[in-house]
Amino acid sequence: MQRILINGIGAILLLTTASFINPLPGLLYSWTINRAVAQSPEKQQTLKLFLAAEKQVLIKDEQGKQKITWQALNNKAIVKPGDILRYTLTGENTSDRPLKNLNLNQPIAKGMVYILKSANFPSDVKVSYSIDGGRSFVVNPTIKVTLPNGNIQTQPAPASAYTHIRFYSPVIAANTTLKVTYQTQVR
Repeated sequence: MQRILINGIGAILLLTTASFINPLPGLLYSWTINRAVAQSPEKQQTLKLFLAAEKQVLIKDEQGKQKITWQALNNKAIVKPGDILRYTLTGENTSDRPLKNLNLNQPIAKGMVYILKSANFPSDVKVSYSIDGGRSFVVNPTIKVTLPNGNIQTQPAPASAYTHIRFYSPVIAANTTLKVTYQTQVR
């Protein structure tokens, strides 16, 4: 009986150890990054990220035409339904070597709706979107809709379904900056 108990405990310990050796995909990615840093701490890749938000303000010029300007949001900013906000995400590579395969993920804040086609980014950057809370990203999100006749049709996802935006850069050169923007509207 005691031998079975010891074998059972041994099996549990083996399974527990195996789960740490072969972690979940998200944990594996994090572990791989940490391992690379530990192997060459003097050449650690450094990326400084900055996020700024501005509110769209419409003013009239001398000819009476409407002009769009952007007002920086501070800690006491007040926004109301219908207001448009522009987010600027800046990634600064402060290291002496290029950073490769960089994904910058940004959630669309609750109470906000992404403005379709508002992302502005350099030509070598690719943008994709999530409609499932950031679990998966695609260039053109779609949903399945049941039509009145019972048929199911795939349609482009509405802007209100977007939950995240991802900017992918294959490389950011040493000592350079990557700047991307996107807009949302207050619900």
